[in-house]
Parts: sequence; C-alpha cells; structure tokens
Amino acid sequence: MTLSLLFEVAMLVSSVCGFLVAAWLLWRARKQGDLQALAGFAIMMAIWCFGHVVLFQGYETVGIHIILANPLMPTFFLHFAIRFVNSGAAKEVMLDRLLQAIPWFYATSLAVVLQSWWMGAGDSIGTLDTRSFFIFTDAGTWNLAYTVLTGMLAHGVLLFGWYRHSGNKKRSILAMFGVGAWGLLLATSFVFPSFGISWFPYPMLLLPTYLLLLVYAVVRYQILSVNAFANRALLWVAMMLVILCLIAVISVVSGRVGLQALADVPSWQLWLYSVLMLVMSALIYQPLNRLISRVIYPGAVLNETVLEVWSSQLKEAQDWTQLIGIGERLLSSQIRQNVDIRLDSVDEKQADNGQTLALSVFRSESGWRFLLIGWNDASPGMRLTAEVFGSLFSTSCGLLERSLALAVAERKRLDEQHLVELGSLSAAMAHELRNPLNIIAMAAYDSPPETRQHIQTQLKRADRLVSDMLVYSGGLTLQISATPLRALVKSIVAPAQLEGVSCEVNIAESIILEADPQRLQQVFINLIDNAVAFSRNQPDGELCIEASMNTDSVVIHVHNNGPAIDDSLQGEALFQPFMTKRAGGSGLGLAIVRRIVDAHGGRIQHRTDTAWPVTFELILPQHSVHSSVGNPSHDTK
Repeated sequence: MTLSLLFEVAMLVSSVCGFLVAAWLLWRARKQGDLQALAGFAIMMAIWCFGHVVLFQGYETVGIHIILANPLMPTFFLHFAIRFVNSGAAKEVMLDRLLQAIPWFYATSLAVVLQSWWMGAGDSIGTLDTRSFFIFTDAGTWNLAYTVLTGMLAHGVLLFGWYRHSGNKKRSILAMFGVGAWGLLLATSFVFPSFGISWFPYPMLLLPTYLLLLVYAVVRYQILSVNAFANRALLWVAMMLVILCLIAVISVVSGRVGLQALADVPSWQLWLYSVLMLVMSALIYQPLNRLISRVIYPGAVLNETVLEVWSSQLKEAQDWTQLIGIGERLLSSQIRQNVDIRLDSVDEKQADNGQTLALSVFRSESGWRFLLIGWNDASPGMRLTAEVFGSLFSTSCGLLERSLALAVAERKRLDEQHLVELGSLSAAMAHELRNPLNIIAMAAYDSPPETRQHIQTQLKRADRLVSDMLVYSGGLTLQISATPLRALVKSIVAPAQLEGVSCEVNIAESIILEADPQRLQQVFINLIDNAVAFSRNQPDGELCIEASMNTDSVVIHVHNNGPAIDDSLQGEALFQPFMTKRAGGSGLGLAIVRRIVDAHGGRIQHRTDTAWPVTFELILPQHSVHSSVGNPSHDTK
C-alpha cells in the first residue's frame, strides 16, 4: 500500500467516522443543544475530510471548494463550547450575548467561504506519488486566519468554563484541551504544503482518532454506555497491537528461515502461528481486561463474589428500615463515600439536583425502579457501581414487599382463627356465668330492698360486661337496610337516662344511611353512655349530636363538655380494648364502636380541634359498601 493510498484511506475513514458520530449524537441527545452543535462539528469535519478524498480522485475544483468550507468547523465548535459552558456557576451575561450572536458567526463563516471560493483561496500541488494535495494561496490568508481565530475563541470559552466549573464538567473541559492538542498535532501536516514544506502528513493518518476522542471527552460523564463502548474498544485495540507485534516477530524469524511470501508459508507454520496467537490472546485477555477496566472505570471492582455478597446480605433484611441500613452500608463501603438510600417517589426531571449522593428507590406501575441523585460529579466507575447496586436493590425491594405481604396474610389468618376461638370461648363463658348470675338474682329476691337494689346494680354491670365481651369477640352480622339517622338517634336519646345532661340533636330528616340499624344503635348507645358518664357531674353538662352530608358519605359529630381525654389515651390507644379510666367501665365500648364502624366501611376518630372538650367524629358511607341486591345480610369477622 502506497503512502498516498494510506492517506486517502485515513481521510475516508475519518469522513465515515464523522458521519456516524454525528448520527449517534443526534439520536442519543435529541434534546441537548450542546451535543447537537457538536454533531454539526462532526458533520463538517466529515465533509472536510471527504474533500481531500475527492481531491485525490482528480476532482480538484470540487475538492478545493469543500476544503475551503473549513471555517464552518470552528464555528460549530464555538457554538458547542458556549452551550456546554454556559450553565450553572459559569452562566454569564457575556456568554448569553455571545450565544445570541452565533447566527452572525455562521453568516460570517459562510461569507468567508464564499469569498474564498470567489477569490480562489485554494489550489493543489502534486505530491504523494504525483497525486494532488491542497494548499492555500495568498488569497486564502483570510480563510486560514478566520478559522484559527474562531477556534481560539472557542477554546477561550472552554478555558473560562474550566475556571468557573467544578467536578465532571471541569474534568471534561480539561480532557477537551488535551484532545485539542492532539488534533492540532495531527492537523499540523495539513498546512505544511502551504508553507512549502514537502513532507508527507504522517500525523493525519491518525485523524480518525481525534473526533472519537473529542466526543468521548465530552460525553463520558453524561452517557454511561459510552464508557462501556470505550472499555471494549480500548481492549480490542490493545489486543490488536499485541497480535501485530507477535506477527512482526514471527515475520522476522520466518525471513531468516527463507520464508519469502505468505503463499510460500507451509500449512503447519500457519497452524503454528494461529496456535501461538490464540494462546497469547488467552493469556493476556484477562490481565488486559482488568487493566483497561480500571482505566475506564477507576475504583470499580465488580465481580461475582461482590454481587453474591450483596445479594445474600440484602436477603437478610426483615423490614424496610433494615433493608435501607444494609443497602447504605454495602454501597457506601464499596465506593468509600456515604450514600443515602430513600424509599419515595422522585420526579425524574429533578433527579440530578441533589447535593449528596443518594439512591432513590420507588414503586411504579411496572415494578420497583431506582434513580441516582447527586451523581453528576461521580466518576464513571462509581456510577457503574451505583447502577448495578440499584438494580439489585430494586429486586430486593420487590422480594421484601412480597415477603411482608405473605407475612401480613398469615398474621391475618392467625388473627381470624384466634377470633373464632375467642368467640367460642366467650360464648361458653357467658353461658356458664349467666347461670350463677340468675341464681344470685333469684336468691336476692327476699333480701332487704337496699341490699336487693345493690345486688341488682352489680348484676346489671356483670351482664353488661358479658354482653360486651360477646360482641367484641364474636362475628358481626350486618342486616343492611335504609336507616333514617335522625329518627334512630332520637329513639336512643328519648328514653335514655341523661341524668341532668342536656342533649341537642342537629340532624336533618333527609339523611338516610344504608346500614344495620341495630348495630348503629349500639354505636350511639355506647358513645352517649360514655358522654353522660363523664358530663353528668358538670353543673351544665351538655351533649350535642350533629351530622352533615358530603358527596358520598355522612359525617357525624358527637360532642360533650366533659373533661378532656388524657394525652396517654390519644390516638389508636383510645380504641384499644380494656383502655378506660371510667369507673365501672369494661374498656370495650369504644373498641366495639370502632369494630362496628369498620364493618360498615367507615371510620371513627377523636377530634381535639373543635370548640368542645371532647368530640368523636364518625364518617360513614351513605351507601353501604357491603350491601348487595338480594342479599341484605353480611357476616363480617
């Protein structure tokens, strides 16, 4: 292969690489203006390299016109540099104005190109085996000067960005300066003929590497897959270099034994060469793979052992808190930095605005997912580790979720079994207790009136305790029917022994519930009984029952002006069984009330934000969630 043909192949490869890189950038970063401008730079470089190929093929006029369009290359690069730098800490009014002037730079570049065409700023000379090579004429001074000045301005913008930015952005700009120096070294041979230096442009043979390295320097911290590609590419380059060296050594040895051409090589020798190359490849593959992985992903040591340790330890978590703790410890230990793991929902648009390293794991419709927060300045190796760990942690979240769901189902089954057993035991105890109570009641019939009255009071209390125990431990059978709420409450209040407590009922006649009237009556009896027990000692004891309708529910408030409930009984503790400070109370009243309300699909809570000392709020659905046509009776355990 002649030198001229080698140069032509290098230009053609550079042109193809430029178009492929531009297409990849436009496809991968459709919404990023800086990468779109970089894609324009890649296209112009591809066209410029193709101009040399056209010139080599004898189409001198077309090739010279294409090469003279080179001012557009630094213009696209200037556009890219401004968009890349003008963000965050480096955002400046000066850069905004420069960005607004970019159309004028494009227009000026186009004018310089047209002027160069018109003035004949380029020509060709015969070099490289009598093939044509481009040179600038005296009229091309403006073209060359404008190209150099625009490129200097673009690198000045990058220098300003390097001074103002930090983290990965600063490292990317530094890498771009290094690649720029490499590109300048390669392009030096382009101007040699223009200055009368008759030296073959060997550096331009490596021009395809310039564009690839430039793109890699820009996007390696933005698109993780680029690093994976670079990892594989660098590995294969290293392997090819080793094989080439091996072939060169074999060629030298073969020449000494009289091997003049490949066709004269015996088959056993070719077989020997292949075996040697395969053995050498097998020996150096793993060491080179580890070395190049550390170059591309420094600090990332991921293997089957690490993944197995992660998986086994995450499986040991019994709840969410423990899972988060294990996850934070494993990931922080692996990357040697503190990492927060969060179980929440995150807006993907804001995912990169965090100030600390965090892994956000959340439940979506498609399953458990994760997002990296605050990893902009992390190295590619750290990000790779976090990506792998996030995927494994998301899987562990799904496993723990299913495990907890099974545990809840099992606990519910055991609770239901316990209630059935407790109901049977309560029924047997009630039967056994009521028989001696009846005997005591009959035996007290002939006792003195005062003694008989005292015995009757205690017998009623015992009977109430037995009834409450049966209601709480047994099943609830709801007989659903249309129930006028005001009439039901009035029927309870009218005969009730309020013991001097005034009662006000503010319920509209139109409010009708689909509910079990007997169970609902039991709810109001318990609430009114409690209110009277605590308000009757007040000089002006008051009880107020009011109701209002929402869209599909009825809100009922039962107020009284008795003493406020102790803080120790607030919240869920108030509705637990046997939690009471009422003298003679069973502690099952409010527990029974909540069970009946829950069976109707409603809820009850104690309110402290009303004008009354004590307020219970009941929210019941207007249409029963349990009712169905033709089957008004439902059993709720």
